[in-house]
Amino acid sequence: MLANEVMLSSYDQLQVALSVLIAVSASYAALDLAGRVTAARGLTRSAWLTGGAVSMGIGIWAMHYIGMLAFRLPVPVSYHWPTVLLSLLAGISCSAFALMLVSRQRMSFRYAVIGSLIMGSGIAALHYIGMAAMRLAAICQFDHLVVTLSVLLAIVFSLAALWLAFYFREEHKGMLWRKVGGAVITGGAISAMHYTGMAAASFLPSSSRPDLSHTVSISSLGTVGIGIVTLIVLGLAILTCAVDRRFDAQSLELALAEANIKLDQMSRIATVGEMAASIAHEINQPLAAVVTNRSASLRWLAMKPPNLEEARGAVTRAVQEANRAGEVITRIRALLTRASPEMRSVNANEIVRDVLSLTSNELLKGGVTVRTELAADAPPVLGDRIQLQQVILNLVRNAIDAMSTIGDRPRELLIRSAKDTNSVLIQIEDSGSGLDPEQAERIFEPFFTTKPQGLGMGLSISRSIIEAHGGRLWASPGLSHGAVFQFTLPKADGRR
Repeated sequence: MLANEVMLSSYDQLQVALSVLIAVSASYAALDLAGRVTAARGLTRSAWLTGGAVSMGIGIWAMHYIGMLAFRLPVPVSYHWPTVLLSLLAGISCSAFALMLVSRQRMSFRYAVIGSLIMGSGIAALHYIGMAAMRLAAICQFDHLVVTLSVLLAIVFSLAALWLAFYFREEHKGMLWRKVGGAVITGGAISAMHYTGMAAASFLPSSSRPDLSHTVSISSLGTVGIGIVTLIVLGLAILTCAVDRRFDAQSLELALAEANIKLDQMSRIATVGEMAASIAHEINQPLAAVVTNRSASLRWLAMKPPNLEEARGAVTRAVQEANRAGEVITRIRALLTRASPEMRSVNANEIVRDVLSLTSNELLKGGVTVRTELAADAPPVLGDRIQLQQVILNLVRNAIDAMSTIGDRPRELLIRSAKDTNSVLIQIEDSGSGLDPEQAERIFEPFFTTKPQGLGMGLSISRSIIEAHGGRLWASPGLSHGAVFQFTLPKADGRR
């Protein structure tokens, strides 16, 4: 062979394939490790960053080293092991930098470009430091144009790798195949950079003997051994990521379960509070009637002579109201324990008349004129008498309150009943200030009220009662003034 004639070179295809496999594996491990470093905090993050940089750096270094070992020349080649270790250190350093960069909260394009310049230069340094470790009876020359191309490829591929690692670090469902695809692309790019760098070198024969101090020669079996050990290291890194991810998922499930328990407890507390509010709201009505009738009875008894008949009537009404308060508590307890209402055949018109009788004093005091249009042919409905009385009483008192500020027109309350196909319709219309269309649905929400002293529970409870009866309660503005509250109840012989 002539002294100025370039040595013929070749590659061991199996070792080339092994180097590409390691490049892809290292790329997948990098994507996995990026997710773990991002998710970790404190000392755990430092541990993941250190372990990830070492395993990822070993992977990148092994790919380049096995790629060089796959290179065949007609002269024996040894490697200066201190220089080889220096190239490994370069691989670990650029891996640590990459993991720190992609685990940031945000990565702007400017940071990505700067990072790719540093990382690409580090990978190129790893490659050419590795080539500088070669000891052989030959002179190595480089094509500077191809060297420049290999460095540019390293920078461009680093930019792509950083973007993929940053994008795939979020470990959502279905990310596995995207990671695999990203690893194949990145691994192929790393391999392309390496073999472009190898193509930049040409070897001329030399008569001088190489310095073989601190060198090692690696056989084909040794190359395979390096590859297997590297794949084991990368496999352990990926397995550790999977185990840690599973532990995180279990911790998240446990935290979610604890949060659900606390939420359930809070829901129970809210329910108790809501029922307490409803008890206060509903019991206040009959108790107020008890006080009113008691005061009336005292006035009748204080007359000269005492009007015993009127006093007896007032006391009787007070006892009825007290009994109704007890029945309300029984019904609320039934609602709290999810007991079904006592569904019986009842006359809706009679319930309306009972409520008007109970509120006669309030209607008179409020200057409200009552008009009823109760259908004589309205069939019995299926319902709980106390609960239905509770609903109508709440709607009538709301109507009285709505008309309390009206002074430019008569305060009129119109209550209708009508027969429907399988139900009975009850309408309660007032001539009050009216209903804001935007609030037509919100007024049925718990604790929503338009009254300064209101609790916002009456309409919510009323709708719950009507719906429990298989009916529907809704509100709409009146034709000229006021509002219309209406609800349906299933007939006693109809189907719900």
